[in-house]
Amino acid sequence: MKVKADYYYSEEHEWVRVEGDLAYIGITDYAQHHLGNTVFVELPENESEFAAGEVIGVIESVKAVADMHTPVSGTVTAINEELEDSPELLNEDPYGHYIAVLKMTNPEELKALMNSEQYAAFCEQQEE
Repeated sequence: MKVKADYYYSEEHEWVRVEGDLAYIGITDYAQHHLGNTVFVELPENESEFAAGEVIGVIESVKAVADMHTPVSGTVTAINEELEDSPELLNEDPYGHYIAVLKMTNPEELKALMNSEQYAAFCEQQEE
């Protein structure tokens, strides 16, 4: 299982990469591995506003359908339209393909997320 340094992680297995006031959000390697082959990704609408923890999309795989939550509050400024035609990109490189970009309204929420070391330990506990 891959975990990227300098990213933030949620207990729902989403990652956040921060660039200024923008939060790039995707699913972790752990999540894509447990979901199996991704066959469909429902993306949020551009300019939609979300509070931390809200569902912003859906990921459908051969094994399950899973809600995608946003770990931070904000307004969607971009979506990864490439995933509409090629959802399997999340399996090939989950950290290289964000699902949405949010302009954060409360960057303090990042403090409630895990760093890479904490997330790796969290995943190990999940496997026990």
